[in-house]
Amino acid sequence: MTTFSGPDGRPRCGWCAATPAYTAYHDHEWGFPVDDDRRLFEKICLEGFQSGLSWRTILEKRENFRAAFAGFDFRKVAEFGEADVARLLQDAGIVRHRAKIEATINNARRACEMVAAEGSLAAFFWRYEAEPAGVRATSPESEALSKELRRRGWKFVGPTTAYAFMQAMGLVNDHAEGCAIRDEVAAKRAGFTRPA
Repeated sequence: MTTFSGPDGRPRCGWCAATPAYTAYHDHEWGFPVDDDRRLFEKICLEGFQSGLSWRTILEKRENFRAAFAGFDFRKVAEFGEADVARLLQDAGIVRHRAKIEATINNARRACEMVAAEGSLAAFFWRYEAEPAGVRATSPESEALSKELRRRGWKFVGPTTAYAFMQAMGLVNDHAEGCAIRDEVAAKRAGFTRPA
């Protein structure tokens, strides 16, 4: 992965050169380890919505998604019904894709089951932590994560979606060699207590 020189002169992963919003997301969120269940649920859902679209589209609509989906409180989203689906299909602030909306509600219900079975989403997801291995779209860990999520009834969680989720939530440090944020992420990961 290549780097580019940001506005402050520091090198960053080349993908975040497209927009200042990407740079802020890259510098403060992408790759930093997350153990908060609501943030994990939000991200896996947003990665599902991104399928076939650009992350820029989703990032620009993220606050609208949060408002539409009760802050991604999966216990609340699990209670959504047909009236909520109809409401969301009319919400121009989000991606109005029926299957993805219904998948988010389904996944909220599966998340409730997972917390009951595993103690937390974090305890489950962090079992799939991986080592960086260069530029790729999937990994053996993301394929295993995707397979297990689908076995448990989750939707829109293919291996590529699972890998993008792992990159973003810090389950792998895929910042480019030479990226100024790579060492920051490595330090956070080193001090991070893996959920049990």
